[in-house]
This record gives sequence, structure tokens and C-alpha cells, in this order.
Amino acid sequence: MKQTEAQSDRESFYLEVSSVNGAVSLPLHSSIVLFLLSYTECSSFHVYLVTDQADILPSLSGLVPGGLAVSEVRRDELPRLVKMCRLPAALEPDVCFCRAGLAVVLRHIIQSACQLMSSRRDVASLLGFKNTCLKACAEVSQWTRLCELDIPSAVEEHLRNPEDQMCRLPAAILNLEKRLGEPVKVHNDDKIRRQKLQQQKKSDSQLKGPSTESESHPGVEISAALAKLSEVAVPPPSTRESSDIRKVKSTELPELEHVFAEGLYFTLTDVVLLPCIHQYLISIQKHTPSTLSHLPLLLRWYQRVQELPSVLRAAKDCGMALFSLSSVDPCPPQPEAPRSGGAEQDGPKLKQEPFIGGPRPTLTKLQENGIDAVYTAHPCPSWTVDWESLPMAVNPTEGKMSDARAVRKQQQLNNLLAAVTDMAHPGNTVVDFCSGGGHVGIVLAYTLPKCQVILIENKEESLVRARDRSAQLGLTNIGFVQTNLDYFTGNFNIGVALHACGVATDMVLDRCLQARAGFVISPCCYGFIQNTLKFNFPKRSKLLLLLPL
Repeated sequence: MKQTEAQSDRESFYLEVSSVNGAVSLPLHSSIVLFLLSYTECSSFHVYLVTDQADILPSLSGLVPGGLAVSEVRRDELPRLVKMCRLPAALEPDVCFCRAGLAVVLRHIIQSACQLMSSRRDVASLLGFKNTCLKACAEVSQWTRLCELDIPSAVEEHLRNPEDQMCRLPAAILNLEKRLGEPVKVHNDDKIRRQKLQQQKKSDSQLKGPSTESESHPGVEISAALAKLSEVAVPPPSTRESSDIRKVKSTELPELEHVFAEGLYFTLTDVVLLPCIHQYLISIQKHTPSTLSHLPLLLRWYQRVQELPSVLRAAKDCGMALFSLSSVDPCPPQPEAPRSGGAEQDGPKLKQEPFIGGPRPTLTKLQENGIDAVYTAHPCPSWTVDWESLPMAVNPTEGKMSDARAVRKQQQLNNLLAAVTDMAHPGNTVVDFCSGGGHVGIVLAYTLPKCQVILIENKEESLVRARDRSAQLGLTNIGFVQTNLDYFTGNFNIGVALHACGVATDMVLDRCLQARAGFVISPCCYGFIQNTLKFNFPKRSKLLLLLPL
């Protein structure tokens, strides 16, 4: 393990360290980040282990890749932006751009590694088709939520009390097992499925003869998966399928089976799952080996990832002693499968009626019941921002939009700025949630120089564009955090959101209420509201409880 002083030109990674009764360990999220750093062989970062104790590095010997620069840092010494986020987090050298949350940090590692080592096709392929692997936030993507939150949480809960969960498998683990058994859909899979059909017919014909040598040949799924991981591009086979294979309808072709978690190809999802499933299988094998018989697909996946040399190297580098399935002796399946943990045990779920709402239906319902809406005067009837006198980088026209839309955006910003200016005091922290390209946050930072403005946005491209615009202005009171809303935990005085899409507006409002902060919010103008993991609609006001809906 290497310990050095922080390098000003290096990006910093901040990883959580756990301590129970004086024993130091790495939470799964930290282990996953270190595993990916080893897999990509990207050593351009400086890793800080966040702890409340001193001299923890010797206790973690063998769990941290040896090629990394590693230091300890106390929680109260963290940079301000990092303090405001849940770990893991990454901070750029200029200390104003932070990335937080497991999926965001992992995707950033891969992108950085690809910039430094363009020849590593195996690293680039981790982001999947169109580079979208784990890109959608957990609030809207069930798959991201399962991999980023549910699986790690379920495994850590199991590891805390393995004896208390002997008779059940976590719902998240059972969900993953089910997903591994579903048919695989990949881009342009028609050709692969025809190759599979041709291989099946060839195998059938050989089974009728004296030789069955083809049975030992790898299937087309595994061949396609290994070709994707090759450091050198593998040209497609020149031979075409036979005419009878080409005539088969697509709907009659055989389905493709899972090789890895998302289908045929090894992706970031497998990197996230491996440290979690490895720890879980070790515990199950020790305490209740009979339950392994209920996870055949997960066991097969665990065996297959060990066929990749880069996985074996990274696992050894991180102290993960991967074991062979031949050493596992699962008991025969029980007559009744273990019941899963989680909310499913609470009884049957109530049927939820679809919510149809919006301003017009709501106002109509109120009017039908004799309640008329009362409108106050416009809080900002005249222009308060002289756009002509401001630098061009402040103007929303710099955000790549049409002139007509820029004028509408100026009107919206004018109204928001008037409300925030009326509320803000010197030294306040103003957070622009779902900031996009920074139209709101940049204007606020420029016109409120005595306030600290923080832009929160999940899309990296938009936030980088905002950072570049603020750099042109030389702003020193602005910070940028690429993360999902759930990972931002800092205190602030005023929250702002302009057209946060759909349920995001409710998430921003909820976050402001938790922080006991003022807020200026203009809700989404076109995204529809839907029930999610955290929010159910409609939200009934206590004043309207007696109103029939």
C-alpha cells in the first residue's frame, strides 16, 4: 500500500471506512470503487479514506490496491462540497466540481480511464450499449436502484446479522436471480440468434452420429461476450448462415441466455455486483449452505465472472478470495423455497388507482365543488434584470437555445431572481436543484456575490457546460455537484428549481423541507407525475380532505 501527500494536480476520491467496536472495515460501496480502480488499472487518482480514527491504513492492508496513492482524512477535514454529499465522492483539483453517488463515481472512473488508455476496449465496454449502463438515476430506474442501492443494502444487512436471516433470502437477491433467468435482448441480436439456431441444428445432427465433440464447444453467447472483452477488435466471421437459417422468422429464433448480469456482455453492473455477491455467498456458505440451491443462476454468474483474467487480477489486488463452485456443496432443494425479506411480507398490496392530474383537472374539480381559485398579483410585474448590461456568459443564449426560447428563459429567470433576492442574505447558501446547464445558478452567483451558490445536476454534460460558463465569468462563489438528489445531504438556506421534471419537483420540495430552507420553485411544465419509490400521488391537502375526489 502506498501513502503519499495529496497531489494538487490529481483528482481526489473520498471513500467511507466503517468502524464497529474498534474493528475497521470497508463498506461495500467503498470496496466496489476500489475494485473498479484496480480493474481499470487507473492510478491517476488520490484516494482518501474517510475515518474518525487514526492510523487505519495498516488495518486495511490487502484490501486496497497497491498501485494507488492512499491517505487518511478525518471527516471534519473534508472539503466543503464533499461534506455536503454521501460518499463515495470525487473532487476535481480545482475544488469546485464534485461527483457523488456510487453509479456517478464509477462511470467517471471508466470515462477517465478511457481518456488515459484509449486502447482498453474492455474498459470502454463496461458502459454498455450507447454508454448508458447505470446512467439513469435510482429513482426512475428499477435496475439502477437494484444494483446501486438494494443489493448492497441487503447484503450489508445480512452480514450484520447472518444468523437472524437463516430462513429467508433477501428480496433483492431473489429479484436478481429472477432477472438472470429472463431472455436477453441486445442491440442487433438477430444475427447472434441465427448463429445460435445454426449451432443448435449442427449439434443435433452430430448427436445422431458417432461423435459428440461439438458439445464441448462454447455457445454463441459466451463467444460474443469474450469477443467484446478482447483488447483487439475481433472481425466478424465471414461465413454466412445457411439459406434455411436465413429464412427463419425473427419471432421463431431461439432466445439468448444471460452470460453476465445485463445480458451477454460484462458491464459496470457486474463490477458493482461482484463484491456484494462474493461477500453474500461466503456468508451463506458458512451459515446456511442449503439456501444456495435456490440461486442456481446467481451461482453460474459468479463462476463465469471468474473466467475473466482482469477480474481475477483485480479481485486478488483487493483481497477478494474468489472461490470455485466446485467447493460449494449445496443441499438438495427444500420442498418450500425460503421466503424473501422486505416489504412483501407485510401482506397483500393495495391496488393503486392510476393518478390523472395536473393544473386544469384539479382546478375543474375545485370549481365543480364550489371552490374558486384566488390569484394574487404577479410578484414581479416589471423587468428587474438588465440583461443587456450583463456579460454574455450570464445570458441563457449562451446555453445553446433559440432566441425565442432565450427570451422566455430570461423572463423566468427574472421572476426567480426577484424572489430569491428578496429572501437571500449575505453568507447564505443557495442550491439550484436540477440545474441543467446552469441558467439559474450562474445568474444567481453573478448577481449575489456574497452568497454561495451550488448547482446540483445528474447529467454530466450539462454540468460541465455550466462550469465552463462560470469559468468565463471568473466566479468564485459557485460550486458544482453531479449527483442524484438523494446523495446531496448538505445544509442550505434557499432551494431553487426551475422546471425540475415530473416527480423531481416534489423531491426538491421534500429536500427543502427537510433542511428547513426557503424555496423558490417553478414546477415542471410538461413532465407527468407518477408514483415512485418515495412518492405517491395525489398529495391531499389537510384543508381538502373532505373534498370528494
